[in-house]
Amino acid sequence: MRICSTPETLRLNRVLNQGGRWIRGKFRNIRRPSNPQVGVDTSPVEEEPPSSEEEDPLDETLTFDQLLEQSLYEASLVLINRENQLFGKETDDEEQKHPAEEIERLSAERRALEKKIQQTLQQSLSLRLEEVANEAAVQALAALKSAVKAIYQEEVQDLRRKQLKSRTPSSWKELHDSTLRGLVESRMDNPSVAPAGQPGQSSIQLDIQGMGRQLKDDLLLVVNVLKSCYPPEANICQFYARLYHQSLSARLRKIVEFVLDDRDCTFILRWVNEFYPGILKKPELDSEIDSAALGQLLPRDLLDNLEEQYLTTQETELSVYMNNALEEERKKLTKGEQPPTEDGCFTSPLAHDVIPIINGMVTVTETVTGSQQKAQRITRQLTDMLQRFKAFQDDIIKQKSKPHVKATLGCVEQFRDVLQRKSDLFPDDVQETCLTILSDMRQSARTCLLSSVHKSLKPQYQKLGTGDWLKKKLVFEKLLSSLENSIQDLEGLAPSCYQAVIGDLHQEVTQEYVKRLLRGEVKLKDREHQQRAFDTVMDNAESLHKLFTCMGSQEEWLKEILTNMAEVLKLQDVPALQMQIVSLGHTYPDLSEKHVSALLKLKSNLSKEDRHKVKATLSDTRKESSQGAEFRPFFSKVVVK
Repeated sequence: MRICSTPETLRLNRVLNQGGRWIRGKFRNIRRPSNPQVGVDTSPVEEEPPSSEEEDPLDETLTFDQLLEQSLYEASLVLINRENQLFGKETDDEEQKHPAEEIERLSAERRALEKKIQQTLQQSLSLRLEEVANEAAVQALAALKSAVKAIYQEEVQDLRRKQLKSRTPSSWKELHDSTLRGLVESRMDNPSVAPAGQPGQSSIQLDIQGMGRQLKDDLLLVVNVLKSCYPPEANICQFYARLYHQSLSARLRKIVEFVLDDRDCTFILRWVNEFYPGILKKPELDSEIDSAALGQLLPRDLLDNLEEQYLTTQETELSVYMNNALEEERKKLTKGEQPPTEDGCFTSPLAHDVIPIINGMVTVTETVTGSQQKAQRITRQLTDMLQRFKAFQDDIIKQKSKPHVKATLGCVEQFRDVLQRKSDLFPDDVQETCLTILSDMRQSARTCLLSSVHKSLKPQYQKLGTGDWLKKKLVFEKLLSSLENSIQDLEGLAPSCYQAVIGDLHQEVTQEYVKRLLRGEVKLKDREHQQRAFDTVMDNAESLHKLFTCMGSQEEWLKEILTNMAEVLKLQDVPALQMQIVSLGHTYPDLSEKHVSALLKLKSNLSKEDRHKVKATLSDTRKESSQGAEFRPFFSKVVVK
């Protein structure tokens, strides 16, 4: 909180400014020595014209003791003036120049001033932010500002003493620093306000929390109030921050020397990496304190030990949780329980349970350790869990429990989604391994679900590419009808899984169609037969496309394969055939010479020489062009004997 411009705070500012501008090295109100030493400038700097900012001179009739109570700065100027008169000129008669009683009096009064300054410094942090505008606070701040000015003026006088070699330097700046250091140590040992704490907090946690609150409150007081009592070059906010940082660091080092339980270990790591940096990032502090210059609260070796203990615990907890979640699913299967449904779809709670836990634990671990890379380490347990999940799925497939297969497929897709979408949670090697396992699981589940569909379609598959297929539309219509009936077995899949499985089925049916056609059971002897084959394939391609599109497939590219092959069947000119085959081979690089041969052999009126010419053109074209573009594999899964 910063001091607002209220009437009380305006009065505070006026009082703080009564001490005049910061030290400019002049003593306008103090009489100078009458005989300064020749060759030595006895005043710290040259005189300056009077300014409206100069403080009003105090009554010169005031005694030193009275000055001591009213203005430490003026009291210091009186002593400096007297010292300059006593030691500013060398004579042969030392006794006359340095009367013993004057020297003793000067020393006694300096000790009194020094004590008063030290007491004032020791009260620096006694104020509360909400009380800085009351009368006592105003007086205390004015006294502190006067004391600080006296200290800085004494630094100037110390330079004169070194020049004249007349007196031992007072080193009040060192006194200032050591006093504040002791003050900070005392406040950290005995926080002024004990933290409320949470139920179950250990004594270690309460101690650290108390020190942290004291640190925060005091630094806010320094930044908002005490800073105005110091010159800018003092960098007092950074000085106090360094003192508190060193004090807290020393206490934490002592604490971590002992064996800590996991809760205390976590608490200390959070203080080092989260809570303490959070305090220094408060806008009021961040603008005045260079937190990076302070360094870490704990050295790297101690942090490494704490982090290792914490990470090991997190790994164990995550592993136990994931294994328990998987074991619950296995128990349900053993008992013969069906998986739950949601919106008509079979689901598995495994991914719903595990994914949020992984996300939450990694997020917290990154906060506690301050490192994403270290936080990712705890997810290495996911690889083993997915391996066991895969073994569980294998058991389900052996039992031919399709509801569980559908439920696990949805779970697999959820795991794949989080691995790809939130890759920052996992190390690269863990992500790669887990995605490989899940891809295998997905393929196994799809194969299990589609194998029964293909089995029911086998009688219709066998008639494709035959004479009956070419002559009778009913052959392909029966295939479409069987497809519609068989696809009902896929109900109960999650929408995304259903769409993917339908897409797989669309491709596999199309591949089976092409495989049966390329077997060459039907011979297209002339243009008329080839035109009929063209019309049939085109009609089949359109019907198949409509059916699967209606079912949710998005694999529109499969229709183009059939229509391009139909064009080959229709074309009669060799150059046109060459262009069509080259185009087909360019679009589908996995189109092999065997595939081309089988397709051209359907055109029995095409000579062996012409077939060789067409294949050679494709081969030559591929040699000249680079095959680096991505493509969807299709013909590689069509086996041609």
